[in-house]
Amino acid sequence: MNCVICEWPIKDGEPRKMASRRALNGNPLESAYSHKRCRRGPDKVPYITAWSSEPLEDTLITAGGITGVSFVDETASDRDERGVLWARSPDTPGVGRPLYKKIHPGRQRQCMTDLRCQVCGGPADEDERGVLWLIEDGREDWPGWPRDPMTTHPPICLTCVRVAREQCPHLWIGTVLVRVAQSELCAVQGKRYTLTLNGPIAVHSSVFTFESGHLRWVVAAQLVRVLYGCTLVQLDDEIAARDKRVLVRGREAH
Repeated sequence: MNCVICEWPIKDGEPRKMASRRALNGNPLESAYSHKRCRRGPDKVPYITAWSSEPLEDTLITAGGITGVSFVDETASDRDERGVLWARSPDTPGVGRPLYKKIHPGRQRQCMTDLRCQVCGGPADEDERGVLWLIEDGREDWPGWPRDPMTTHPPICLTCVRVAREQCPHLWIGTVLVRVAQSELCAVQGKRYTLTLNGPIAVHSSVFTFESGHLRWVVAAQLVRVLYGCTLVQLDDEIAARDKRVLVRGREAH
């Protein structure tokens, strides 16, 4: 079996840790493992991670007639170009302590819009095959996966793939690298409100497409992209290809 983090085989007797149990090709559940050495405590805070100094503001929500929700003191910057209302949060990365299980709405939105790396905030890796994405392994979710999956995870740069796999516990269940030929912003994840006699109250959190009739009643927290033309790739192959390109460019420069 291969390690779900480094993708290298786990030899007999080598220290390992169970990552998950999953059905493979319709067969009974099998266990997936990682090398014990491949799991590391976090020493790098992903760019999109929220910090303790950045709580979501407890902004008073009001109903604009029957048209949807708004902030009592709403300004133009509270909505995006589609008119979607976004959760407010200070932007003070590095202040306080990182909240690894929480995502900062503004920085996630920036990375999804501009195709920036979710870990370092720099440009995501891109070549002639498309942009690089690191997503949960869902090959048993439906036939033909990864055909047109939707994700709230921004893309990634090649340098940060190993760091993300080693240090992020929610990725230890198994991930795949994909080159995405084309992607499109298609929805938001957020809280939907409904109008009551006591004013708007949050009903539930979900994903709402831009065509949803509920969108005016949503306070968004993350952008969603649909990924088209996905090709599964291996990390070592991608690193080798990158190094080869760098070498060729160096020779051409001389």
